[in-house]
Order: sequence, then C-alpha cells, then structure tokens
Amino acid sequence: MTAPLLLAWLCAAFAIELAVGVTWVVVRRNRRIDAEAAVMAAPPEASAALAWSGWRDLRVVRREFEDAAQTQCSFYLVPVDGAALPDFKPGQYLTFALDVAGGTRKSALPRQVIRCYSLSERPDPHHYRITVMRVGPPPGVASSHWHDRVQAGDVLRAKAPSGHFFIDPDDSATPVLIAGGIGITPLLAMLNWWLAQRPGRPIHLYFGLRHSREHAFASWLAQQVAAHSHFHLTIACSRPVPGEEPGRDFQHLGHVDIELLRRTLPVGRHRFYVCGPPSMLASVLPALRLWGVASEDIRHEAFGPASGDVPGASTQLSAGGPVVSTVALEVRFARSGRTLMWDARDASLLAFAERHAVAVDSGCRVGSCGTCETRVMAGQVAYAEPPDHDIAPGHCLLCVGTPRSALVLDA
Repeated sequence: MTAPLLLAWLCAAFAIELAVGVTWVVVRRNRRIDAEAAVMAAPPEASAALAWSGWRDLRVVRREFEDAAQTQCSFYLVPVDGAALPDFKPGQYLTFALDVAGGTRKSALPRQVIRCYSLSERPDPHHYRITVMRVGPPPGVASSHWHDRVQAGDVLRAKAPSGHFFIDPDDSATPVLIAGGIGITPLLAMLNWWLAQRPGRPIHLYFGLRHSREHAFASWLAQQVAAHSHFHLTIACSRPVPGEEPGRDFQHLGHVDIELLRRTLPVGRHRFYVCGPPSMLASVLPALRLWGVASEDIRHEAFGPASGDVPGASTQLSAGGPVVSTVALEVRFARSGRTLMWDARDASLLAFAERHAVAVDSGCRVGSCGTCETRVMAGQVAYAEPPDHDIAPGHCLLCVGTPRSALVLDA
C-alpha cells in the first residue's frame, strides 16, 4: 500500500470515529433535555407525597360547627402557595403556631403558643380539616382563640402532618375505633379513609358522649351507616338529657366499657384504636389487656394531641394512671441555676419545672410538637409511652418525661 493510500485510510477512520463521537454526545444531550422536560412537565401530584419542612402558611376557607351545643368547630385549610397538599396517614395531626391574645388587657401583645390538632378527614390534596373543641371552664387558651378569633380568610402557620397514631392500611384484623368526646377526630379520618379505600371490609366505631348535644358529626355518621352495611356504629351516652331515648338517640346507656365490647363484637381478631380523655384510657386499656387482647392489637392516644389546651395535661398513662418515679432524685436546671428535688408530686418534668417557676418553653404538652425538647447534660429520662415527636440524641421531652436518675438539664 502506498503512502498516500495509507494516509487516506487513516483520515477516513478518524472521520468515522469523530462522527460517532459527535452523534453520541448529541443523543445524550437530547435524552437529558427530554428527561428535564418530563420532570418540569410533571403534574403537582407527582410530588404530593413529600411533606414540607418547617412552617407552611395555610388559609382558613371555611368553618362550621359539628355539634348542637356548638362546642366543636371544624376548620377547612388550603395552602397559600397553591401547591398540592401532601398525603398523610389517617390519624395523624397538624402542629400550629398560634398568636393568641397576650393577657386580659387589650393592649397586651400577642404571645405564641404551639398546639397540635388531629386531622379529622381522610387525605385530600386540596384541603385539610381539623376540628377543635372549646375547652372550659376555665377557658382554654388555644381553643378559645380558634373559636373566637379564627375566621375564614385568616392565614395560619402549620407544620406537616405527623404522629404515630394511625390506622394500618394493610391490616387483616378488623379495626375497632373507640372514641370519647373530641377523641373522635383522628378516628373520623381513619373511618373515612377505611370506608373509601376498603369497601366491604367491616369496621366498628364506639363513640362515648355525655348526651346527644355533644354528638359531633351525627348527620355524617348516620349517612355512613345507611350507605355501608359493614360499618357498625354504637353511640354510648353516660348522661342523656330528658327526652333522649335509647335506640333512637343512642344505643348504650353508660360509658364504653369492656362489657359492651364483649357483648357486641363478633368473634375474630380485632385491632383496637382508642382515643379519648385520660380517664377513658385508664379504664379501657387495662380491661382490653385483661380480656386477652395482645399489646400489638391496642393503639391509643389521649384525647388527641389537642389535649395540651388544658394546662398540666399529660398522657403518661399506664393501667393504673400516670407513671412517675417515687424515688427522690436531684434535678438541676443548669442555665436557670436551680437544683431541686424530684418528689413524685408532678406528672412530668414540665409540670415540675413550672411548679418551681423554672422558665421552659412548652407547646402541646403531650409529646407531639417538640417545643419543650431539652438537652440532657447528665442522667436519664423515662417515658411511659414513646412520644410522637422524634427526639434528638441526647435530648428529652419535658412534657412527657420523668427522671429515671438524677438529672442535669440544659434549661
């Protein structure tokens, strides 16, 4: 082969290699552009499963009372930014930062309180709903703010849905929902979701009230009973008013108790979801265990996260009531320069600090919002139940914690 011919072959080979390389670069670029365009064109629902971090502005678009006594009011909330709302697990709650009136004087500046309220409706990408009961007397700080001041058009700051009390979507056991008073709210979300997503699967709701004027969502529940033969509703009234009749206004005279459950539930495995005041949990939970219900089949929440509206409220419950250490222990609040003796008179470290005038931040008071999270410099803190809030390593929640040993707290 002559030199000119060899050079021609080399030039041709180089040209072919260059063309292949350029083609590959163009193809990769076009693929990247197409992929980016597909991402940009994706509908908002594609990211709806992602919750937000920090606070998000939600606007109140509607409020309506749910009971005849007008003590329980629902608030419908939509995102100010217009993006789709993330999904949540039925039974979870929202945490709010509320600017409430600062005191009795009109000139007093607003102060911020943190409160948690259960979502009372199944997930909807367009709106959330919470239901707030007016607490009192004495009047609740946060519930009075909701009922007296929050109106349609107001904007509130909220954290994303959270909480460990929710219905198991893949459960083969039959759910039994047991509610006391405003404890119905997370169970409503569970019920609403179950009826929509598990058609034909049985579900039971036991709803304990004092009388029918406190019966929230009565019309909606009656509609669900008529529409779903597998939904079984039992209303228990402990103090019916004159004119109320069993069989028409309620099915059981008295409280929701183990005898009622034994008499009305069919044979089979059930998963119990219990939400109500501490007195209800202190009665129902140990009775379920004595009946032989396995611990993994009992899930509960004390009066919903909104129980923090009552000063001193605590959900540290066991079969016998609040869990506290009866041993005298030294608790030192390092930044406050106070060293005190834990004497078992308080249900929580938060109540202990407040009784001794040690200034600490607090919010929901039931282990949900994390406002009272405090660094533990020495010692150990115990909890009767795992808190909903995910506690940072080396920290504790004062509102539901009690000393397990002598403590040094960064407070």
